[in-house]
Amino acid sequence: MNKILPEVSAWYQHLVSGTLFEIVAIDEFTSTIEYQLLDGELGEYDFISWRQLAIIEAEAPEDWRTPFELNREDQAYSDQVFVPENFSGALFDIEPDSLDPGDDFQII
Repeated sequence: MNKILPEVSAWYQHLVSGTLFEIVAIDEFTSTIEYQLLDGELGEYDFISWRQLAIIEAEAPEDWRTPFELNREDQAYSDQVFVPENFSGALFDIEPDSLDPGDDFQII
């Protein structure tokens, strides 16, 4: 039974498997502790399971952001909006129609 209190953004290591993980959230309402492994996988422990873990506090690994970095292929297709510097072109010359409600529009 460990006496380590979970802390968000703190890193821990399982003594048996050697797996490193980071606490990403603690939910007092549901009594759960959410963690993230080095490869990005998410999981959770309840408070009772946490106390039974064989863990130690650990330093964040140097490459802990690796699962969140974009590779070259992903960088080519980003969600950034392309705005041209020159708005000239066929679509720019289109004028909107004027609003003419005509006879179909009546105020009652």
